[in-house]
This record gives sequence, structure tokens and C-alpha cells, in this order.
Amino acid sequence: MKNEVEKLRKQLKMSQEDFAKLIGVSRQTISAIETGKYDPSLKLAFVISNFFNKKIEEVFKYERND
Repeated sequence: MKNEVEKLRKQLKMSQEDFAKLIGVSRQTISAIETGKYDPSLKLAFVISNFFNKKIEEVFKYERND
């Protein structure tokens, strides 16, 4: 799954640490999400999307592996 988390976070001039604190996760979690090493739970994906005032599908892009 690809995502726009890093781009959206940087648009707000926010560090990973600050963003992580605001949504209640670790900086390492944000780093792993941004680099595609970790797919967040559905609940966390909604928290992140709501934080940016975006629809979940605007932040997270599912790519089918055929």
C-alpha cells in the first residue's frame, strides 16, 4: 500500500515526532508507515486521514498485486 503521509505531514511543516505525539503513536511507527514498511490498522489509517481532513482513500492507496 502506498500513502501520502510524509507529503501531507511535510506540508504542515511538522516533524515525525510531533505528528506521532498528536495522534498517539511512536515516531518509529510514523517512519515505518511513511517508508511503506508498515501498513497501519484500519483504525489508525482513519485517525491519520481525519487528522489531515482527507478521505482515507486520498491518503492511502491500495495497489493490487496480480
